[in-house]
This record gives sequence, C-alpha cells and structure tokens, in this order.
Amino acid sequence: MAIAYRYAEGEAKRLPVLAAELVRLQVDVIVAWGAQAIYAAQHATRTIPIVMAGTADPVAAGFVASLARPGGNITGLSDLSVELPGKRLELLKETVPQSARIAVLTDPAAPYHAAKMSSLRVAAQALGVHLHVVEGRRVDELDSAFAALLQGGTDALCVMEGDPLLLALSGRTVELAARHRLPAMYERKETVAAGGLISYGSNIPETSYRAAAYVDKILKGATPADLPVEQPTKFELVINLKAAKALGLTMPPSLLFLADEVIQ
Repeated sequence: MAIAYRYAEGEAKRLPVLAAELVRLQVDVIVAWGAQAIYAAQHATRTIPIVMAGTADPVAAGFVASLARPGGNITGLSDLSVELPGKRLELLKETVPQSARIAVLTDPAAPYHAAKMSSLRVAAQALGVHLHVVEGRRVDELDSAFAALLQGGTDALCVMEGDPLLLALSGRTVELAARHRLPAMYERKETVAAGGLISYGSNIPETSYRAAAYVDKILKGATPADLPVEQPTKFELVINLKAAKALGLTMPPSLLFLADEVIQ
C-alpha cells in the first residue's frame, strides 16, 4: 500500500492545489482533517471517497446530508468542536479564579468562527468575565497579537487552536504565553505536552485510528454514503504541572481530580 501525504503548513490557500494533486494521483481514498481541507477535497472530487478525520459540524458545512446517512462520497468523524469553547472557558476560569478579563486568540477567517465565538460569549456572560478578542490572520501577526492582548490587562488566554493557522503556530503560542506568564487554555493535549498549561478536547491520535477504520472499510468495498458519521464520546482534560509551577500557579485540586492526564 502506498500513502501520499500533503500538508499545507498552516497556509489554507494551498489546500485546493494539494487536493487536486491527490485527485490526479488517482488515490483510492482521501483523508482530510479540518473543514478547510475537507472543503478542498470535496471541490476536487465527487467520486473519490473522502474520510473526515475531524470537523465541527459536517451537516451545517454541507459535507454530508445527515450524520446517520451521509449520502455522498464523504463520511468520517465529527469532533463537536463548535460546542467546546464554552466549556474550555469554564475550565480556564476555574484554573485562574481571579480572572476577570480573558483574551481569545482566534483567526476570524477560520471555519465555524462565528459559532465558536457564540459559545464563548454565552459562557463568558454566565461566568461574569470580559472577553478580549485578538485576531491572528497571518503568521507574522502572532507577536503583535500578543502585544495587543497584553496591553488590555489580560488575566488568561483561550487559544482557538482548531483554526488551521493557530494550530500550525501552536509552538510559538506556547513560547509567548510562557514568556509573558500568561495562563493559557488549548484544544490539543499535544500542545500541553509541548509546554502549554491546560487543554480540553478530543483525543487526536484516537480520532486518527478511527479514521483509519473508515479507510479500511472503504478499501474493502463499503460506500461512504452508507457509513454513519461518528461523534466523540469522551473529551480529555490534560494539565501540565511543570508549566503551572513556572507561572506560579497552584492548580485547583478539583481540576487535578478530573484530569485525564497530569504532566509532572
């Protein structure tokens, strides 16, 4: 079996070209992660099976007719990421109880941006915190974005890491948050393992394994239209105590008890 890899390195505009390359290779199935990659694959082919390795709302995005019966050449996994930002804000507030002003680092051009921000605003109102939204639209804007959020007297940071650009820059984001001693919530446990403070989200490796199961079924003759879209049944809370110590932060025992993984 041969596997052809294509990676846009955070540059979403490259995705249509990369998807077209895979179609020209006449691959048997395409695996795409994130809405922008799935859009590119969908527009590149209506016949080659496409497996979604995670996206927020595939029905609203027009990828599938329904979760139970996708109805086209696309199936795979939904990560429910539209519903999670509010919960992440709750956990961040519990991590830093005194926080009154929380910054949100986001790419407004990313898919589902409006829905995610709506979830955050509802949670912020319930928690009595003010959101300071800072936009990062390009790679060279990250440093200036941090400068802007720090000028606002920010107590903590929520990173919309599901946005392709911000995911590609997660290492730099962790570095800047640590430098400015800013407690930050992320979406991926891999970012916390790399030095971030806390994350809450689906297990990406597990999602990849489940996507591979779809590929296996399709290669054995299954039709994407008849394979129901799966949704995650568990979300992981991961805490980095080394990062907390560097910030002079004592993690609440209640969060440590709930954590699926604590990095010492």
